[in-house]
Amino acid sequence: MTMFLVFSGLIVLLLMGMPVFAALGIAATTILMLSEGSISSVADTVYAHLDRSILTTIPLFVFMAQVMIHAKVIDDLYDMAHTLVGHVKGGLGVATVLSCTIFAAISGSSVATALSIGSSAIPQMKRFGYPERSALGVIAAGGTLGILIPPSGPMILYAIVSEVSIGALFLAGIVPGLLMALVFSAFCIVQARARSDLSAPAWAGWDKVSAAFKRSFWAVMAPPVVMGGIYFGVFTASEAAAAGSLYAILVARFVYGRLTLRGLYDCAYKSMRTSMMVFMIIAAAAMFGHAITIIRLPYGITEAVAGMGLGPYAFILIVMAMIFVMGMFFEAIAIILITTPILLPTMIALDIDLVWYGILLMINLELAMITPPVGMNLFVIKGITDAPLVDVVRGAAPYVALMLFGLAVLMFVPDIATWLPYSAGFGR
Repeated sequence: MTMFLVFSGLIVLLLMGMPVFAALGIAATTILMLSEGSISSVADTVYAHLDRSILTTIPLFVFMAQVMIHAKVIDDLYDMAHTLVGHVKGGLGVATVLSCTIFAAISGSSVATALSIGSSAIPQMKRFGYPERSALGVIAAGGTLGILIPPSGPMILYAIVSEVSIGALFLAGIVPGLLMALVFSAFCIVQARARSDLSAPAWAGWDKVSAAFKRSFWAVMAPPVVMGGIYFGVFTASEAAAAGSLYAILVARFVYGRLTLRGLYDCAYKSMRTSMMVFMIIAAAAMFGHAITIIRLPYGITEAVAGMGLGPYAFILIVMAMIFVMGMFFEAIAIILITTPILLPTMIALDIDLVWYGILLMINLELAMITPPVGMNLFVIKGITDAPLVDVVRGAAPYVALMLFGLAVLMFVPDIATWLPYSAGFGR
């Protein structure tokens, strides 16, 4: 009954349009006042959660993305991908997925990926006769890779709430992210070859491919610099974020020549605004986690699961179904911060690998970006194309099925996610 009341209250506040941090804060304050008659413990709880050096990864990765977006590296990225595979039937779709994959590893944002790649790719795809619905779908789905491929904002938030290593999560997301991109690309080729009216541009030649790669080389190297440093133990996650920010500044200023002092200020200002929003949400989530711990809600769930005799896989299956439904109505940040504190003790009691669960969660949050009625990427694509929303939804529908398939495979083959971080020395 307590869990029902807590969830009901949160859902009502969020459906009213209240910001996530405010909804969590009000729910936490209400619980504490009813259970303890005081909120005196809130200040210490919030300070303890915010006084952590790992939080520096958030503004630094956001700043890295802002600088690379400011330098307009997306034009060169898409041109390189298009020149490389555009001549294959369905190659424009593959080029779009490839561009989304690389940009996702720079921006860490699904919405930014869909917006940036979509603005460049959709006109090109339509120019070469690509069906509009298919073009809309591949952009909407390709943009979701920003959640799974590191550095990922939702991944960092999950790591902070669950106290899982950010470096381990980043490495765990690489293989599933690349496999998902490969599946999307294969579907684009199969879909294109099923149409007799779809043409492909002529092969550009190795000279143009080489020239396009040279133009985009420094942008393409950003993800390996960050993730390679983590894998080989050169950087911690915080140091990798700082190295990535420095790399972005050097590339934007000296390679692209598009970063002035004014531009640097604008990037820092946007990063500050975004980071402060995230920190407010983390503070509210700390309050919420403290409040539900006071009323022993997580432990009550653990005891209920133990009484039902559910094993790890049955529990994960139920949780994934619940999060899929929540994803139709709530944004990724809200889902992470509401569910993780409640489910964490049960997952620990069932000996569920928290890194593996984190990647399952990220794929499920990808689904939330393209499932109506509130899939953010659907509205982003509609906004930049003026296409009917129903066409965007129908274009994205096959990718929902592909991601559900990927989620199922990862559920039964956890090593896809866990072998890379554990081989790099990150303990379970």
